[in-house]
Amino acid sequence: MNDVLASLAAVALVATAVMTITALVARHQGRVVVVDVAWGVALTLAGVASAVVGTAADSGHLGVTWVVTAAVGVWGLRLSLHIHRRSHSGEDPRYEAMLGGPLAEVGMGVAVRKVFLVQGAAVCLVALPLTIGAVTDVAWWPLVYVGLALWAVGLFFESVGDAQLAAYRAKPRDQRPPVIDTGLWRYTRHPNYFGDACVWWGLWLAAALANGWVVGLATVVAPAAMTYFLVWATGAKLLEQTMMQRPAYRDYAARTSMFVPMPPRH
Repeated sequence: MNDVLASLAAVALVATAVMTITALVARHQGRVVVVDVAWGVALTLAGVASAVVGTAADSGHLGVTWVVTAAVGVWGLRLSLHIHRRSHSGEDPRYEAMLGGPLAEVGMGVAVRKVFLVQGAAVCLVALPLTIGAVTDVAWWPLVYVGLALWAVGLFFESVGDAQLAAYRAKPRDQRPPVIDTGLWRYTRHPNYFGDACVWWGLWLAAALANGWVVGLATVVAPAAMTYFLVWATGAKLLEQTMMQRPAYRDYAARTSMFVPMPPRH
């Protein structure tokens, strides 16, 4: 139990440090959207912190712990670099709506309360499979391999989907179709969000459920919450509120699955 508490404390410390630094960067730049770049970094460091605790306490299976930590790092650093590359100088309208106005008008206190504290808590929640898995022993080895395979599928969908969307956006507007409906986007309207969900369900299988049903049940809220945010809260549904205003996108939506890849409807 002490090892679990130590791991939880280490992750909370990492989340606090990353969000504090990110808030200072946001104040300097005058925009809170920089928190999106910090998300992958924060979860990567949370995984490292848990692995260090597990290693120091000689608890858990160190090989699995560090393989899972590496998997989180590949996912998180790729995501942060991708978001940083496409980030512009302005604020994301979603954050202005969340704050009730530009950062310069509402002040840092509001931003800390509505964005950075929430994001820090979200890091601790999503990292639960890593946090507890790092200090508990593997019980069901097949789930480690199934989980890592699902993680690989998710990383493929997320990275390839992002690359295909970037290539589409790089074309001049008059030389590209009104919506992207090729590649992975032919089968799902949000391959990157679907991939993200697969990544975290895979990590939950490999790092938590593989360690027994108690650990699995104690941490299943993490991938469930991630999927909820990706689909209903801040991900697909929120994005489509704007996209559905375009007739071409409504036609695309009528024939294409929103989340889980499916053959297009005719």
